[in-house]
Amino acid sequence: MEPPEYDSWTLPGAPDQVATARRLVTTALGSGHPLHDDSVLLTSELVTNAVVHSASRDGGTFTLTVLSTGSKVRVCVKDGGSDGPPCACRTASLTAQSGRGLPLLEALSHRWGYSRENGVNTVWFELVLVTVPWGWAVAGV
Repeated sequence: MEPPEYDSWTLPGAPDQVATARRLVTTALGSGHPLHDDSVLLTSELVTNAVVHSASRDGGTFTLTVLSTGSKVRVCVKDGGSDGPPCACRTASLTAQSGRGLPLLEALSHRWGYSRENGVNTVWFELVLVTVPWGWAVAGV
């Protein structure tokens, strides 16, 4: 088993840092990594939550950490904390411009979770590469 690559950055809790976080994940994984696109999308959602819904937005910071191998990616975002825990239980209306981040996390990740300690939130997700053997799917079935 290959050892994981590890990268971590502390960034200002400002909305423009969402794009920075996406670029950092691309740098950490490489754009050719098979889990790159989902990793960038889900990181964008977690960082947006950190800079919009946590105390990080008020001049604070958040920490982005990426652990990866060729077949697995784990991303953690540690922010300044919020009044309540993250919740994927709300559904956004069809015309809503927000509210889809954690449901996306629920749908696309292998698993995800969060911890709250001393007022600080850490939200993470894992993606696992799943391959289907050649010939597994039969045409017309």
